[in-house]
Amino acid sequence: MHIVIMGCGRVGSALARALEKQGHSVAVVDQDPTSFRRLGAGFNGRRVTGVGFDQDTLKEAGIEEAGAFAAVSSGDNSNIIAARVARENFGVENVAARIYDPRRAEVYQRLGIPTVATVRWTADQMLRRLLPSGAEPLWQDPSGAVQLAEVAYAPDWVGRRLSELEEASGARVAFLTRLGEGVLPTSQMVVQEGDLVHVMLRRADLTAVEAAFAQGPEKEGH
Repeated sequence: MHIVIMGCGRVGSALARALEKQGHSVAVVDQDPTSFRRLGAGFNGRRVTGVGFDQDTLKEAGIEEAGAFAAVSSGDNSNIIAARVARENFGVENVAARIYDPRRAEVYQRLGIPTVATVRWTADQMLRRLLPSGAEPLWQDPSGAVQLAEVAYAPDWVGRRLSELEEASGARVAFLTRLGEGVLPTSQMVVQEGDLVHVMLRRADLTAVEAAFAQGPEKEGH
């Protein structure tokens, strides 16, 4: 996958190196060309000097073939504008924006842009939102037999009840993160776009749960 990153600070450069190490092609955009020194001599991706929400700059960075875009500059407004341009003008599927002011996060989430507040932000969390797949263990009991994990799900689950997700996977939905806040599930609750689903499961069942989440619900009539 080709991924464009706006901002070459400490986290933007760490994110770029991590993504390239995973085998992705990466382009980094920053207004300050000296910031690219953080990438190191071993970085083989593109270095594009310019404003990250300028369409010509983004095209130079390969946004038209990008599968993901991360806005991690030092400005909230620049990040959200760039993220919206990537999503709305270029149709990039996986977009995430760094937000310094957590009070703004809910507003941006409602615009359909996943955000990561600085107070809990790391390169690993940004990676999770750009490349949502599988499960991310968050906690396990002392024996290691039971885990709490955030599990990525197929888009077809959006609009379906959590009870259907539980029945298909055999896992128990512990809570959702919706618009930046934890929400306890109810019997009638459905999955909404942008929800992060956190489940309790047996470690031995992790692979099967990942597969059920990734497969999506069975089609009617099957």
